[in-house]
Amino acid sequence: MKNLTFDFIVIGGGIVGMATAYKLQLKFPKKSIAILEKEAKIGFHQTGRNSGVIHSGIYYKPGSLKALNCKNGREQLIEFANKNNIKHEVCGKIIVAINNDEIPILEDIFQNGKKNNTEGIRYLSPSEILEKEPFVKGIKAIWVPTAGIINYVDVANKFAQLIPEINTDSKLFNLCEVQKISRNKDKKIVQTNRGNFIGEKVIICSGLQSDRIAKKDKLKLDMQIVGFRGDYYEFYDHAKHKINNLVYPVPNPKYPFLGVHFTRMIDGSLECGPNAVFSFKREGYSTTSFNFKDSLQALTFIGTWKLFAKNWRKGIDEYKRAFSKKLFVKELQKLLPSINEDDVKSSRSGVRAQAIDLNGDMVDDFKIINNNGVTHVINAPSPAATACLAIADEIVAETFRERISRNDVKSEQGDCCYYKEV
Repeated sequence: MKNLTFDFIVIGGGIVGMATAYKLQLKFPKKSIAILEKEAKIGFHQTGRNSGVIHSGIYYKPGSLKALNCKNGREQLIEFANKNNIKHEVCGKIIVAINNDEIPILEDIFQNGKKNNTEGIRYLSPSEILEKEPFVKGIKAIWVPTAGIINYVDVANKFAQLIPEINTDSKLFNLCEVQKISRNKDKKIVQTNRGNFIGEKVIICSGLQSDRIAKKDKLKLDMQIVGFRGDYYEFYDHAKHKINNLVYPVPNPKYPFLGVHFTRMIDGSLECGPNAVFSFKREGYSTTSFNFKDSLQALTFIGTWKLFAKNWRKGIDEYKRAFSKKLFVKELQKLLPSINEDDVKSSRSGVRAQAIDLNGDMVDDFKIINNNGVTHVINAPSPAATACLAIADEIVAETFRERISRNDVKSEQGDCCYYKEV
């Protein structure tokens, strides 16, 4: 088996992996980088199957990595898109309360946004909601002017184009699947189906496979990735006038998901969704997708069952909607009363990689672990795409941070899951 030597190796060709490789190349323009992606093209999984929203940062816990990096990342992303002529739009969004029970949660979100310095947010009255979205019904809303839309695969492809322009020795290897990670003195060896890659530093941004690759590096985790599939519906042309921009419900604070929402896409289409159901296949994109290994691993993990026990009613409701267009549309009608089944058609789906801890709680923040020169991005849920360039800065900094003792391994941001080298 051939050996290929590079200065740095980045595993994963999603938006976070590509942004990290780009920032690494900018910082070290004379160093060569190998990017290893197991699919035939980059951005095939989470990057190409999300709602394409540029998030504002209004929701996230102040001081968390999500909050800190979303705002910074959004600003970097928009600057990058402008500089590189990537189509995008800062169109704004509204978060709509439909009853009095949701008002306190909406107000908490508003105060959270203020603490996170989310620019321009303000309340909307029922009449102001109708001015922005004439078909949406609500009793109070938050207007978030800094939210926007973009195609994240376009962004990832631009990173892939720019990296070899900085250093022609850097290369992207598609259809390259990691089999093992080992060390030889100060060198790291990544064994793949395309040969052995040898480098000084390895950074792993593997999304749905992050915990499995961590185990290949003999890293012991107190959590596991569990997949949640989200299904989308697309509006027919005759109904597109019913939504102008981005419309979100008030999310249930018990869950990290933002609820079924309406999104105008950068290509002119209009989508609604996603739901969130347990996936029996990590990379399965249909309602009947099944993989024995994925299912066995998820269902033999104690955290999965504790999660189910805490949220079984919500889970059943989500599954019902996954198999029933009528029930899915009924959920949409809470915000958009005039929508009916003839307005939308079944569209695409995606699977979100969500870390679950041993207590059955969803790990809500980003988690980065440096394991003796191999940096693992274990958990990077939304808004990872929006924040990709800022997260990349964090990953690069962590990769080159000096080793500290195990006794000093604590979160720098409270409970935001940011870890030093162990």
